[in-house]
Amino acid sequence: MSRIGKNPIVIPAGVTLEVNEGVVTAKGKLGQLTQEYSDVTVKVEDGQVIVERSSDHKDHRAKHGLYRALISNMITGVSTGFTKELELVGVGYRASNQGQKLDLALGFSHNIVLEIAPEVKLETISEKGKNPIVKLTSHDRQLLGQVAAKIRGFRKPEPYKGKGVKFVGEVLRRKAGKSA
Repeated sequence: MSRIGKNPIVIPAGVTLEVNEGVVTAKGKLGQLTQEYSDVTVKVEDGQVIVERSSDHKDHRAKHGLYRALISNMITGVSTGFTKELELVGVGYRASNQGQKLDLALGFSHNIVLEIAPEVKLETISEKGKNPIVKLTSHDRQLLGQVAAKIRGFRKPEPYKGKGVKFVGEVLRRKAGKSA
């Protein structure tokens, strides 16, 4: 039995979960998310969601934990939401936003302008003496991670000085420079 898959998911107050043939829909104060599923059965009992598999086939075992985690992320997303913060480390690195357009100055000859999906709330924080921070908030964890990874991919942190776009709290593996 999957260690993740066998755990029931508690549905918090204010969240409704509908299970139709092959589709789970979660509605909450922050929005609505849907997820298709296969090879498992999803039951809602006593304010809990239980995901069960039909056999011990390798595909069924893999999907058991996968769909349980996806449904759990949907429920957490529509009730509390998710947040990711990216830090711009480097001299002259700046971030600003006009609505859903993110404008990044990352040391290239031109600024990078990125249109962010409307489901993701964008906020930039620039304080004197501190690195600029891009704060992303959404109810969809998968979309949030994808947008954050795209922003980080413009200038990944390099191992010598640590310059680049990194997640707040991310530990970088640093290298010693040239030895003279």
